[in-house]
Amino acid sequence: MCLWCKGNSRYSRRAPGDRRAGSSVAPALPSLLCSRRANPATFSAVTPYAELDSPRVEVSPGGEATTTLAVRNNTDIVEAYEFEVVGECAAWVTVEPARLPLYPGAQGTVTLVLRPPLSASVRAGEVPLAVRVVPVEQPAMVAVPETTVVIAPFYRYRASLSPQRRRAWRSGRFQVNLHNQGNTPVAMPLAATDPAEDLRFSFDEESPELEPGERAELRLRARTSGLLWFGKPVGRPFRATAAVEAEAADDQLPEELDGELVQLPLLPRWLLALLALLLALILFWLTLGRPTVVTAAREAAEEKTIELAKEGKLLAPPPPEQPKPEVPPGQTPGEQPGETPGGQPPGGQRGSGQQVSQTIEVRTSSGRTDNGVSERVPEGKMFYVTDLVMANYQGDEGLLTIELGDRTITTIALETFRNQDLHWVTPLEVTSEEVVTVTVRCTRPGTPPSGRQADRCVELVNVSGVLRDAPR
Repeated sequence: MCLWCKGNSRYSRRAPGDRRAGSSVAPALPSLLCSRRANPATFSAVTPYAELDSPRVEVSPGGEATTTLAVRNNTDIVEAYEFEVVGECAAWVTVEPARLPLYPGAQGTVTLVLRPPLSASVRAGEVPLAVRVVPVEQPAMVAVPETTVVIAPFYRYRASLSPQRRRAWRSGRFQVNLHNQGNTPVAMPLAATDPAEDLRFSFDEESPELEPGERAELRLRARTSGLLWFGKPVGRPFRATAAVEAEAADDQLPEELDGELVQLPLLPRWLLALLALLLALILFWLTLGRPTVVTAAREAAEEKTIELAKEGKLLAPPPPEQPKPEVPPGQTPGEQPGETPGGQPPGGQRGSGQQVSQTIEVRTSSGRTDNGVSERVPEGKMFYVTDLVMANYQGDEGLLTIELGDRTITTIALETFRNQDLHWVTPLEVTSEEVVTVTVRCTRPGTPPSGRQADRCVELVNVSGVLRDAPR
């Protein structure tokens, strides 16, 4: 019981408006108030009146909108009201003022300020908005007025190309990155063109519809119409375009992505220079180098032959290119008209003789020296050598020596010939006690016509002459 009611107990049990003696109208209200405070069960518990000014509020992201909330104190005490925004909009809705005190029966208004950010997190469409009106003295008596917030759509998107330049022989792959930064789903179709129309473009997949804040990566392939065989790299620029298919997005220009495919030649310039140098070396060898080497080797062999001839070991061999003299029918090679074979006059002790030819083959491994010998002359006979034909068909390298008994007939380098022949006007005499010896020192086996390098040197020497009776 309040202090005022304790001192005036005669009013505590009377009903308001009782006009019996001793009563008055003035103390009726205090009596009623005190009786209510003395008994909580009879205390006034009336929910405050709260109503939003508009059932729908339209706002654009990045902008601002306001609406008012009317609140009336239906209680019989002074009350203050606080406000709490409920729902998805709570993060960007404020109430001004945040606290509203009202006398009993009084009414006041507060302003709701809506400031949605320009972000993909605030999606376009209708969003419910509720405000809890909480009395400070009686927090259980809460009013919750509601309205609908209509968020306008906005379009913002970004596109990028990586890498912007690709080096390739014919085709290059690029990546197009798409990002929907707006608050509504959009589709961003892609297209690519080049001014010179030298490239053909293809995408691995169609552009999908992107939700607000979603990203996508698409593969773009640029391919040239043909190969670049040689020369400098050629740059082929192109442009990829990304746009939103929406009428409301016309205020944002399409994203234009500039790229370039640098086509590389198959044969670079340094390789062409190297091929030209090799071709020049080959031509130089065929026209100047090889003939010079062959000529020098031939001159060295001829000088060696002349030295042997001066020493008496070789008797005046004619040049290899000298044609062999024709022999009249019935005459032995090396004979002079009116002579018998061997340079003897007709009627000598020697007979006409018999033509004999024998081939000596020598096979020698690389780095070794081997020899071959002819068959011995029969007893009582004399072999007159008139021709020697040497064959080096593999092109072996090394040294060839021909000896008659203890006499050295010739020594010649193998690399200076493939076929070589020697002829004597005065035949070389081979007795029954002597043989023709062919010695080969193999330095490096050559390459036969089969195309594979041989594993050993092979030389052939054909010895021709006349076999006659030995002089008595």
